Amino acid sequence: MRTSYSALNTFQTCSLKYKFQNIDKIKTPKSKEAVFGTIIHSVLKFLHNPQPIPPTIEDVLEYYNNLWNSEIYEDKQEEMAVLSNGIKILQSYYEKNNPKNFNVIDLETRFNLDIEDITLSGIIDRIDKLEDGSFEIIDYKTGKKLPSQQDIDNDFQLSIYNMAVTNRWPKLNQPIKLSLYYLKHGIKLSSLRTPEQIAQTKQIILDIIEEIKKGNFIPTPNPLCDWCGYQKECPMFQHKFKKEEKEDIDIKVVLKEYYELKSEDKKNKQRVAELQKMINEYCDAENIERVFGDGIYITRTAQQRFSYDIIKVKNVLEPLNKWNEVISIDSVKLKNVLSGLSYEDKKEIENAKELKKEFKSLSLKEEK
Repeated sequence: MRTSYSALNTFQTCSLKYKFQNIDKIKTPKSKEAVFGTIIHSVLKFLHNPQPIPPTIEDVLEYYNNLWNSEIYEDKQEEMAVLSNGIKILQSYYEKNNPKNFNVIDLETRFNLDIEDITLSGIIDRIDKLEDGSFEIIDYKTGKKLPSQQDIDNDFQLSIYNMAVTNRWPKLNQPIKLSLYYLKHGIKLSSLRTPEQIAQTKQIILDIIEEIKKGNFIPTPNPLCDWCGYQKECPMFQHKFKKEEKEDIDIKVVLKEYYELKSEDKKNKQRVAELQKMINEYCDAENIERVFGDGIYITRTAQQRFSYDIIKVKNVLEPLNKWNEVISIDSVKLKNVLSGLSYEDKKEIENAKELKKEFKSLSLKEEK
């Protein structure tokens, strides 16, 4: 099986998006954010590409302007704001990262990494050779969010890049410096990996592939949904794009009444239950999980209740002297204990989980 870090990451974020993207091969236009990121990456490749005379900041900005794509912006004001932001990013970056100060040995390195019957491919933005002879992997990020050092120390992408470089140069005897450069903040966060972390990363990759092979692709609402190109195909958003047509149930009227009853905290529980039944029946009939009204929408989420096989859990926790802390299998206590366990132990506990009950719940929100 051939895959990539981005595909695995997509599956972890939303398995249905993985299906649309990697199995159904549904093409979607690049978002404005993705286009901007691609342009910035191209400019930084130009900046660091080894040449007799390194480019000046004027050369860099000219290259940036030549790559700029005005067609993706409908609003001129928005375009100018993004264009200006890119200029600020590049000026700030150049001040801190003059190209003559780095020994860049490769840019946009393509790799193929074999793990059992899996071939994992990807592209590393940049590899530098440091003064002590060791290597540094640098990946550029154009997003707004700045993670914690703990996030960097456990970053899945960097672990895969570490594996890719050691696979390419197996005789390396020094740790590889792993860095993510957050361009909007002008901050580079770095980390190293232990052999134990690398072994764990391999196991995580194999576990994700096993989950993919099960073929259970479900939508997972998350903060990235607003930028997803598959909303028209997704049961969480399909209803928003549905053309008006005569139906047995006027779902917008149902949603409005449901919203008013819930928001006003009325005690008419019987009517609320009737409306919930109508909404659930409508969702079942239309095979969707989210319905939109006038300025509001309701999301249906599968709720599961699990119980644990006591013997299996005890066999894992007792040798670790953790059993006394969760003898009653209190879910909150167990969650606290899990945070301190190894990946293998967490996996054994997960395998001890048994589905006790499953039902659909409705959550009401106002559209932004």
